Amino acid sequence: MFDDVDDAGVVAAMSEAARAEARQGARRLDAIAELTSRHCDKDGERTQWACDGWDFTAAEVAAALGITHKQASAQMTLALTLRHRLPKLAAMYREGQVSGRVVAAISWRTHLVDDQEPLGLIDGALAKLAAAWGRLSDYKLDQAIDVWVDRYDPGALRRTREPLRRRNLQVGKKDDECDTTAVCGRLYATDEQVLDRRLMAMVEGVCDDDPRTIGQRRADALGALAAGAERLSCGCTNPDCPGTACDGRAANVVIHVVTESSALQPQTDPPASAPAKPPAGLIGSGGIVPTPLLAELIRSGAKVREVRQPDDAPEAGYRPSAALEEFVRIRDLTCRFPGCERPAEFCDIDHTVPYPIGPTHPSNLKCLCRKHHLLKTFWRGWGDQQLPDGTVVWTTPTGHTYKTLPGSRIFFPAWDTTTATLPPPGPPQAGPNRAIMMPTRRRTRTAELTRRIQQERTLNDAYVAQRNKPPPF
Repeated sequence: MFDDVDDAGVVAAMSEAARAEARQGARRLDAIAELTSRHCDKDGERTQWACDGWDFTAAEVAAALGITHKQASAQMTLALTLRHRLPKLAAMYREGQVSGRVVAAISWRTHLVDDQEPLGLIDGALAKLAAAWGRLSDYKLDQAIDVWVDRYDPGALRRTREPLRRRNLQVGKKDDECDTTAVCGRLYATDEQVLDRRLMAMVEGVCDDDPRTIGQRRADALGALAAGAERLSCGCTNPDCPGTACDGRAANVVIHVVTESSALQPQTDPPASAPAKPPAGLIGSGGIVPTPLLAELIRSGAKVREVRQPDDAPEAGYRPSAALEEFVRIRDLTCRFPGCERPAEFCDIDHTVPYPIGPTHPSNLKCLCRKHHLLKTFWRGWGDQQLPDGTVVWTTPTGHTYKTLPGSRIFFPAWDTTTATLPPPGPPQAGPNRAIMMPTRRRTRTAELTRRIQQERTLNDAYVAQRNKPPPF
């Protein structure tokens, strides 16, 4: 493609592609803003629904873009911000003069500006300068935006008491290694001291022959603490060591066998010339567990349970048996709505064809998170068809179709999850009257957003008042 182009031409092509990408990004957000405005700018009973018009639109956006519900909601917020709050910046974005990164940063840093006059002044000022900010680091970009927020609406700054607001605890990332996961967060200093002392006390309770480093012991101690243990089990091989008692971590693990049982036997280290074996286990949230770790968990007391193929005959009643529910959750692994990553253990078991028209059978059951279960049940236009192998074909209110496959097919392609083919559903029957109603919110989404903005601005009032005090004489 670039065989006859010199280096300067290649760089120019990169720059033009970035501008074209920005223009297409703006077009995507314009479409999202239009769809959102059609379904969310209306008052009525559905604004109180737990699965409201915003969720209805987010589901359509998530399915179309192949992203999660949370990511779709963020795209909708950004799209509406550009349409209603920062129109001059939006115009620059459509022309490719600013990048999506800059636009997203400006949207976030101006989120607390709740008056149109200062917002218009900030929009006008940033529209003149933002084109030159694409090469700034994230930190410098935030500072450049805050200069103008501070000038026109100092109460809307997002840095007042920011260290306290940033308290969080995140467990796991998408790029984690197969047998470990990341834990990161920010605590109150007092809580950090308590946790640190507790972990060190558990670390010091093992004998000197424990082969683990201090850092490894602390990591294991945190797992033992989560399991409710008072002490950390020692890792030495001395049978007389008083600290070798089980610390409860493995006892909280249930291993569902869906592959050859030989994968669960203790493995010796293979010769260097032997090819590496694929991982043999899977955590419910999607993390892969290597065979040696599985064997170690079993030795330490983990429960082993085989996942059996269900019978062809439907079960009586609405609720599936424990064995059938277990099969469906292991087969699906996550919510079966397009783009949703909610682990199956936290999902509802949904009848694709509603009971009693559709039977309680694995070919008619799938996992849906509560949000998407409510969406399917109460919002018209959403349709789903389930195939015997667990494939689900979704049809959206706009007529688009999306196919989702059982999550187990990715990790265990040799596992045949196909169950019996069901006859076409018959005519509607008079089922039990469960008086199903949509759960409602305490506040509408708009009211909750207003409350949070005012709450954060109130925290800023003390800072603004202190800064505006006249200098001492």
